[in-house]
Amino acid sequence: MSGLVLKLAPNERVLINGAVIENGDRRSKIAIKTPNVNVLRLRDAIHPDDAGTPVARACYIAQLILSGDAEPTEGKRQLLLAIEQLSQVFDDRDSRIILGQATEAAVEDNPYHAMRRLRELLPRETRLFARAATPRPA
Repeated sequence: MSGLVLKLAPNERVLINGAVIENGDRRSKIAIKTPNVNVLRLRDAIHPDDAGTPVARACYIAQLILSGDAEPTEGKRQLLLAIEQLSQVFDDRDSRIILGQATEAAVEDNPYHAMRRLRELLPRETRLFARAATPRPA
């Protein structure tokens, strides 16, 4: 089993199964050999105050599952519901592929991969909101 290898920058923090681990002053690698470990780089974490858009909220739900702050079954249900709601807005081919992969990851109890895929939609969401806020000519 190869496991997960984390390459950490100096002083970088990572959450592993609910424990915050901080790297020392040098770059390092950590090999995690145990399967199904919940890992979240804290630099990728979304603060609750920043989860104000539909995509950010979906990412935040996945993050809560990863951190152990959401009951897995209920978190998975909420994550799948959030992805379904996003599919009502993101109807282009590329977004559909991303949402399909996020759904597959969520169904397979892999919230990290679901979150990674959903994060790809954040710039698209920003563009949609900017377009919606732009006044239309009369």
